[in-house]
Amino acid sequence: MTLTADPPASASAPETGSHELPSLLHHSAPANANPRIVAWVDRMAALTTPDDIVWVTGSRGEQDELLRRMVETGTIVQLNPEYRPYSFLARSNPDDVARVEARTFICTEKQVDAGPTNNWVEPAEMRETLDGLFTGAMRGRTMYVVPFSMGPLGSPLSRYGVQLTDSPYVVVSMGIMTRMGSAALDHITPSTEWVPAAHTVGAPLEPGEADVAWPCNPTKYVSHFPDTREIWSYGSAYGGNAILAKKSFALRIASVIARDEGWLAEHMLLLKVTNPRGRVFHVAAAFPSACGKTNFAMLRPTIPGWHVETIGDDIAWLAPGADGRLRAINPEAGFFGVAHGTGASTNATAVETIWGNTIFTNVALRDDGDIWWEGLTQSPPDHLIDWTGHDWTPASGTPAAHPNSRFTVSAAQCPSISDDWDDPRGVVIDAIIFGGRRATNVPLVAEARDWEHGVFLGATISSERTAAAEGTLGELRRDPFAMLPFCGYNMADYWAHWLEVGAELRKTGGVPRIFMVNWFRKGEDGRYLWPGFGDNGRVLAWILDRVEGVAPAVSSPLGWLPAPGAVDLDGADVSESDWEQLFAIDPAAHLAEADDAEKFFDTFGTRVPGAVRAQLEELRQRMKAA
Repeated sequence: MTLTADPPASASAPETGSHELPSLLHHSAPANANPRIVAWVDRMAALTTPDDIVWVTGSRGEQDELLRRMVETGTIVQLNPEYRPYSFLARSNPDDVARVEARTFICTEKQVDAGPTNNWVEPAEMRETLDGLFTGAMRGRTMYVVPFSMGPLGSPLSRYGVQLTDSPYVVVSMGIMTRMGSAALDHITPSTEWVPAAHTVGAPLEPGEADVAWPCNPTKYVSHFPDTREIWSYGSAYGGNAILAKKSFALRIASVIARDEGWLAEHMLLLKVTNPRGRVFHVAAAFPSACGKTNFAMLRPTIPGWHVETIGDDIAWLAPGADGRLRAINPEAGFFGVAHGTGASTNATAVETIWGNTIFTNVALRDDGDIWWEGLTQSPPDHLIDWTGHDWTPASGTPAAHPNSRFTVSAAQCPSISDDWDDPRGVVIDAIIFGGRRATNVPLVAEARDWEHGVFLGATISSERTAAAEGTLGELRRDPFAMLPFCGYNMADYWAHWLEVGAELRKTGGVPRIFMVNWFRKGEDGRYLWPGFGDNGRVLAWILDRVEGVAPAVSSPLGWLPAPGAVDLDGADVSESDWEQLFAIDPAAHLAEADDAEKFFDTFGTRVPGAVRAQLEELRQRMKAA
């Protein structure tokens, strides 16, 4: 597959020569820099007026210097090297702690192309707004030019971008999350297409003005221009708001590129699984937040003889290969994981991954110079410095770590990382899994009847609201393909694209099987019926035995279910009654849910593919006959 056309310079940026720039800025570019990148940097420098421009090389010495400066300014604190070597703690501004979905925009010429699930602003209007915000926004600061590759350098599946930022925290984070620096710049030749991503914390400094530890701005925008493949972010220095290679490029813009080029950019983890007979499989799986995604990405199965390795924990790019099979890469180079709730009992692999060389954000600081958060250990320390920098004890009545606290660490450091995790050819996908968090209706596991049925399962992924603050208890929160916040265009068109990709794969016989899982079904007494965690490997084993053709299944209105005895429960704490409840089907409840799904589809109007609506009607007919 090939990348999109080289994006034109933003219509909002001043033309080269419209502002007189210091000669330092004109001559700071490396000799091998793509002239179009240099011209764009000059135009953005004229708009934002930084004091200096630094082209990031990605060297260890450069990283050391950036970290040293951030320690001096108070942006980060170095942790005790005896417990956490070469690791640091950042405390963000309390106004800047999470993704800002309400301030995230898809700017297409027509609102219908963005669809009802995205915030839309007309491109010219957004450019005018951003021009005003970016004017002089980097005054008193350094503009860092960050070339990066999403995916292994030189891979035909990889894509390139250049981010401008005035945040050294973002530069160091990009160095962990991407292949960043001179090596990436070498691959962006005059004929290479690349995505421009402009970011500023929106906190210019007057001469002599003291900086703050975490500069940001109450006004925030994360704006995407799919037609020109541009990203502009203003006001935040946190996570995906500022590390623009992540959700902004790897999903929102990449999903549009993928639509135009015939591949898939997905919010999916990637696994390598070896069965007891030595056969190797690769699996892609999509889970919404709070549905066990990271745990599954680092699964330690309790079923004997099965071995699971990690390829990616969050994002996958999947493309038909020359052999007609679907291949995938993890476009990222690191993990930006949720710390809160991660511990030895929930995800021992993640805990082992962050032994050192890690940046922690908004976790608590122990008196011995190590870190802590709720869930890391069973009991909290007697005293901590909380994520806001204040004294904390178990009697404080407030969380020591922010619920969205994070760790940023190289994927290569993960003890379960697969030896083919960065194979430039990608890995062949044998199965695709969709999952949600459902207390009712959805069985532990089911196999789709075919690709079209699988697309329907992905389109109807949902989780039940479990707290009054989230809305009506039991109400379904729709998150199709776990992509609701991340699809860069109309989601109904996205479903149509999945159908088209499946039709192409079917021509060569390379269609992966599709499954849905639900680890969270509850009994009438309110307890979980399935133990989860490592026992999820038992379900994964049945899925891959189905791929291999050795596992029996029975037909149901929801798809193919495990035949009696097909899932190895030896050693699992699952009673016969619990097992039956995990697969119980209530036709009336499913018919009511079908009505809810239809209302959701109706929000997309006529853009919903006929095949998806046909699957809904077939489900109704099967339930009526059940």
